[in-house]
Amino acid sequence: MRSIWNGAISFGLVSIPIKLVNATESHSISFRQIHTEDGGRIRYRKVCELEDREVTQAEISKGYEDADGTIVPITDEDLAHLPLPTAKTIEIVAFVPGDRIDPLQMDAAYYLQAGGAPAAKPYTLLREALKRSNKVAIAKFALRGRERLGMLRVVEDAIALHGLLWPDEVRAPEGLAPDTKVKVSDKELDLADALMDTLGEIDLDELHDEYREALEEVVAAKAAGEAPPEAPEAARGGKVLDLMAALEKSVRDAKESRGEEPAEVRPLPQRKSARAAPKQTGGKKSTAKKTTTAKKTTAAKKTTAKSSQGTKKTAAAKKTTSAKKTTAKKTTARKRTA
Repeated sequence: MRSIWNGAISFGLVSIPIKLVNATESHSISFRQIHTEDGGRIRYRKVCELEDREVTQAEISKGYEDADGTIVPITDEDLAHLPLPTAKTIEIVAFVPGDRIDPLQMDAAYYLQAGGAPAAKPYTLLREALKRSNKVAIAKFALRGRERLGMLRVVEDAIALHGLLWPDEVRAPEGLAPDTKVKVSDKELDLADALMDTLGEIDLDELHDEYREALEEVVAAKAAGEAPPEAPEAARGGKVLDLMAALEKSVRDAKESRGEEPAEVRPLPQRKSARAAPKQTGGKKSTAKKTTTAKKTTAAKKTTAKSSQGTKKTAAAKKTTSAKKTTAKKTTARKRTA
């Protein structure tokens, strides 16, 4: 990798010579502008408006346009003598936990390469210190005509430098959230959690630019004089107005796409917020109802049987009493006759 900047890391009284190289690269396909009628290239030429002629790159320098339109020439020598300690130095100003950095501030990424054998020891020292502390270094440096904010962190066995936007360059998200009050139910949150769990994690190395691949196929077909491949017809989904139905369908579709058997969405375990447990679904209710009904019927039969037995006992007792009374009457009558 070719270096784009040479300088040093200032780490207290320690100076580490380094080279700055790009950590990322673009694989996007670029197009040229052509004349539609004959396919001729459309080019932009650098022309001096005073002399009305094209100039070469060696004849071009920088200039600052003042408010009244006056151009103030700025040479490379002027920039080299800027009163900044960061002109050729990445000056570390603090060490902070990595989560203190807002991802909105992240800008371009670079690798820092040790500048020769003398830089190996201090480079390794800084790298290992960052590893052990679980912190990142906040630094200031000058690149491409302006001072920038940066963050140093360890990537495998190298130190990476992420350019950061200055805090006043990040806009606040004012007025972007919905201005209407919306209430989200626990059931909807359970379904959203279930969808997140179903989608699960992914190896980022498996992701690729499908648009670029499709575009390469079109270019290859056109270059070979063949018809470009036709785009597959987009699936037309029905307009879902019910959020719950949309979430449930999303969970089912996610399971099917992973080759899993479609299953009903079950509520996740209750969290600390003491959510209400969703009602059970499926055949459990019918089983519970049948069991309850059977118990009630059995209890009723037992009660009826007990009542019948009680009635029989009462009738038998009455008959016995009546018979005793009749026998007593006959005995009394015989005595009186005698």
